[in-house]
Amino acid sequence: MKPSQNARLSVAPMMDWTDRHCRFFHRQFSRHSLLYTEMVTAPALVRGGAVHLLDHDPAEHPVALQLGGSDPRELARAAALGWQAGYQEINLNCGCPSDRVQSGSFGAVLMEYPALVGDICAAMIAASPAEVTVKCRIGVDDQIPQEVLPEFLDTLGKAGVRRVIIHARKAWLQGLSPKDNREIPPLDYPLVVAMKAAFPQLHISVNGGITSLVLARDLLDQGLDGVMIGRAAYQRPADILQDADRLIFDDMGQAQDAFGVLEGMRPYIQREMSRGVRLASITRHMLGLFAGKPGARAWRRVLSENAHRAGAGPEVLDMALAAVQAAAMQPSAD
Repeated sequence: MKPSQNARLSVAPMMDWTDRHCRFFHRQFSRHSLLYTEMVTAPALVRGGAVHLLDHDPAEHPVALQLGGSDPRELARAAALGWQAGYQEINLNCGCPSDRVQSGSFGAVLMEYPALVGDICAAMIAASPAEVTVKCRIGVDDQIPQEVLPEFLDTLGKAGVRRVIIHARKAWLQGLSPKDNREIPPLDYPLVVAMKAAFPQLHISVNGGITSLVLARDLLDQGLDGVMIGRAAYQRPADILQDADRLIFDDMGQAQDAFGVLEGMRPYIQREMSRGVRLASITRHMLGLFAGKPGARAWRRVLSENAHRAGAGPEVLDMALAAVQAAAMQPSAD
């Protein structure tokens, strides 16, 4: 399957969330959905030598690397390092509105500098065979999305970019927190659909506010090429990813339920712990495994209270699973 086909459904890059343990966990649910790393800054890789940030398990594929930065030469070098580390897609962050990102003159602020973004993308494309993609907003601050977004996409296309993920909200660089920027600016899915019609040569995915596979299918049916889901996939992974292969990719193979995923994680947890990884570093991403199901609260409680303790091991999973099964015998418990 080509990367663009995997991009029919993807899990968004989310800082402090979509690390390698999270991605391995998500892969247990879906064979086809495209996964993304947390944003890795080009300065950290090129100037800081932090190439360990590129570590990942081959089982995570298809997985893409998201980079942050604003210097074309530095990003080109970072893209080359990403390709060498095994990533076949390198994504440029033009959508994050956080103050920390703005202080580095990248993220959503790049929406104000389309020519620079074009230079960055051209440099990244020239640096390696990896597919270069861009994740952006529909605009920032007082920009008029209907005017700036077509110009931005045109610039990307001329630079050689063929795939774009559009978060269907403006970003306000001043006055709103990153959390507020995910919720307050209104969503404009019709504008993203219109951009697909205006730029049929681009593969366009939509992101923002998508909380179910039903909505994802509806957006695909409107002509979009892909849908990216963020927080819902993290907080309710079974709801979003368990049926993704069947409903989005027409793969009728056996899907893993939450119990099957848990069993699939055990060898990985044992291996990672033998390398010095703490149990909580992995299980913190698994708190939503039973979200919406009987025993979910008991599962979260046992993991939250015990996984971080010194010496905690796989027996904590057994305790949490037993709590789920006991709570499931009492439907009113959750």
